[in-house]
This record gives sequence, C-alpha cells and structure tokens, in this order.
Amino acid sequence: MTVSAPPIVAIATAPGRGGIGVVRLSFGSLDAAAIAPLIEGVCGQALEPRHAHYLGFRDDDGSVIDRGLALYFPAPHSYTGETVLELQGHGGPVVMQLLLARCLRLGDSIGLRLAEPGEFTRRAFLNDKLDLAQAEAVADLIEASTEAAARSAARSMDGAFSDAVHALVDKVIHLRMLVEATLDFPEEEIDFLEAANARGQLAEIQTQLADVLRQSTQGALLREGLNVVLAGQPNVGKSSLLNALAGAELAIVTPIPGTTRDKVQQTIQIEGIPLNIVDTAGLRDTQDEVERIGIQHTWDAIGKADVVLHLIDAPSYAQHGLSAADDEINDRIAGMIPAGTPILRVVNKIDLAPAAGDMTFGGNRPHVVAANGPNPTEIWVSAKQNKGIDLLRATLLRVAGWQAGGGGVYLARERHLVALRAAQRYLREAEDRANEQAQSLDLFAEELRLAQEQLNSITGEFTSDDLLGVIFTRFCIGK
Repeated sequence: MTVSAPPIVAIATAPGRGGIGVVRLSFGSLDAAAIAPLIEGVCGQALEPRHAHYLGFRDDDGSVIDRGLALYFPAPHSYTGETVLELQGHGGPVVMQLLLARCLRLGDSIGLRLAEPGEFTRRAFLNDKLDLAQAEAVADLIEASTEAAARSAARSMDGAFSDAVHALVDKVIHLRMLVEATLDFPEEEIDFLEAANARGQLAEIQTQLADVLRQSTQGALLREGLNVVLAGQPNVGKSSLLNALAGAELAIVTPIPGTTRDKVQQTIQIEGIPLNIVDTAGLRDTQDEVERIGIQHTWDAIGKADVVLHLIDAPSYAQHGLSAADDEINDRIAGMIPAGTPILRVVNKIDLAPAAGDMTFGGNRPHVVAANGPNPTEIWVSAKQNKGIDLLRATLLRVAGWQAGGGGVYLARERHLVALRAAQRYLREAEDRANEQAQSLDLFAEELRLAQEQLNSITGEFTSDDLLGVIFTRFCIGK
C-alpha cells in the first residue's frame, strides 16, 4: 500500500454457531519483528509460513481458550497482500469473542483495531491482489441467491469479467495511440482513417463491447432479480397465480373479494433467475380503511415494478371484453411506471370460460409491448389448474431479457452497466467523428479517451475514493 496501514482483526465467519469459526488478522505495514510477540502470545510458538499448525490458543494467563489451526501468510503472499494470520477454531460465538478479545489485548501496543466492513477486501484491491470488479464479485458470491448467480460470481472473481474489460481497454488504447501519433506528426499527410483502418478497428471494439454489455445485462438479472407485481381487481386470482408460480401455498386464497389486504412478496426462481413476485390487494374503491391502505401499497409497488402482470377475469373478458374498471387500472398502471416497462395482461380462470380458453390459449403468441403501447401481451391461464403457467414463466424470462444458455454471463452491478453504456455512447460519438467530412482527429481521440475512462472505472484503474467507500462498506465484517 502507498500509505501506512494499521493492523486489523475481525471474526471472518458468519455470526451464530457453527462447526468452524475464523479470526483473521491483517498486519498492515508492520514487519515480522513487530508481529512476532502477538503470534507467539496467542499461539505459544512461532509459525512456519503457509503451514497449518494445530495448537492451543492461549489466554492472558496461559490457559487454553480453544484448540484449532493457525495459518501464517507473510506479505505479499496473502489475500490482502499484507502479512495475515488466520486462527481457525470451533465456531461458538463465545469462543470466537474470547479469541478476538485476546488478539486485541496482545495487539494494543502495535495499534491493532477491529476491521471495518469490507476492509480486508479493500486492502486486497489497494495492494493489487484483486481489481475492483473482482473485489465486488467476492461480495456477490457471498450474497448469491441462486446456483447460477453463484457460478457467475465465481467467474467474475476469477477475473473473467475483468479480462473482457481489459481486452477492450487494450484495443481502445491501441487505436488511441495511432490517433495521437497522427496528431503529433501532421506533416506526414496520411489519411489516418484509411491507412490505419481506424473505422474497422472501431467497429471491432463496438462489437466486442456490445457482447460484454449483453452478458453483463444478463448477469445483472442474476444478481438483482426481476420485480414482478400482480395487479388487478379483487378476486381475479392474483394470490392463486402467486401460488402457481411459486409451486407452493404462499398466499391465502378464498372466493371473498378483498381477502388480500396488503402486499405479499415471495422470491422464486425460473431457470436460476430470481423473480421477486409481489401479490397485491385488489384495486377497487372501498370504504374499508385497512383495505384502502393496502391498495395504496399496491400502487406504490407498481411504481417500482420491472414487470406488471395485470390480471383479468376470463369469463367476464370473454363475454364483454375489457371492462371500464380494468381499462382504468391499465391506464393508471401505464402512467405510474417508466416508459418501456412491460405490462403483461394475464387472463385468468380459463377453466371457468372453456370456450374462450379453447379459442385463445393454445394459439397464443406472447410478445413484449411497452407500458404505453396499445396492446399489452395477453396470456390466458388457469392458475387453479396450472394451465398456461409454463408459458407465463417463459414470457417473464423473455421480458427480462434473459436468453437460454446464459452460463457464461458476468454477475454485473448497475454501476458496471452504466459504465459500459457510457463507453458505448462515446464510441458511437467517435464513429460519428470518423464519418465527418472534416476528419476531426482531436475530437475522435477525445471520444476514445472518454470511453477508456469509463471502462477503466469498472476495474478500478479510474475510480473515486467516494465510490470505493460506498462499495466496500456494503461488505460483511471480516471480508
């Protein structure tokens, strides 16, 4: 590290009881001589580097707090790049606290303090053991809610995402080098764009960036999931549909309108994609104060949705078409959500309208229409009989932008997507500059520089301290 760093310590395993608990110490800029008294005080002996020592962890009076493994990693060959000591004992919370307190007392003279959230990983980043995208993948792996998310986070942690970004940066740098050389030697009078095939190189970079962005967008779905809100009039089967999608009885179902008084949320998986399904109170005018509050919560949930499923009663719809109440609900939904957020019209209870079901269900071809579009997608289902549910699941995945065979995606965050899209925008500007009659190489070079800056922000080559603070404070303590 470029600045002096104090030694830190924390319990590195999750709170609660477990078979194993770990206390981790990273000694900052201290040398071996300064560290030796603490190691010998708690372990009772010196430790051989990178060997597991089974021994007793000593208290102030020499009694044994616990017996376990001690591992010593001299700098720079450790997770943080600093000298690290790991004490692995039994995972009882009292034992871990006793061992932590003993380390703090022994380390008082060298300035040992408790680690802040994410501080071990932040030091790994600052010491070039991980880049920023890899460091974020550590937290994403810990927090992964599906197998697909865990595997994608592991790929990013191993550097797959960073390698893809670095490959883009290298190509942008090469093109910038050619541009800058031409600007420095204008007397050569070379038609740069033709001689260096600048347009071809730029097109190749744009294609590669589009592929990285596509994989990252899918990875963001794995990490964040999709917020799906079920909305509609009372007694159209919203709770039944939630149960059908989840494959479990999660919500109370009765024929009485207004049974659901407040939103019920459940996270399910479809092909490894987490979907946060929100069942809401039926939308209607009511004098019941409790139900009225629940309806307001419904509108609040709709405003934050990624996809809205507008449920409609099949028997009524088959006979009379869209009711005035449903038409009003659809218009209000469209006015509350961002432009482009899909509304899927789900016509439920086809088991009670067999003629409508026979006519429409089998030949239905779902498609995505923006919220302000005139014809939202219609999917005819029977939540009670589980008809059309697979079709609905597949449509939700397509609405989300998920493509089958997404095992090679990068578990990206929103800031990664913002940076990639900004880089894409600057490259389009560079393309416009290249196509101008008066070839403005200085402006062309500037757009390339801005694109490179955005790409570098992903891996941390260009990142503000404020952003680093936000990223690492979201880690768990001890990591």
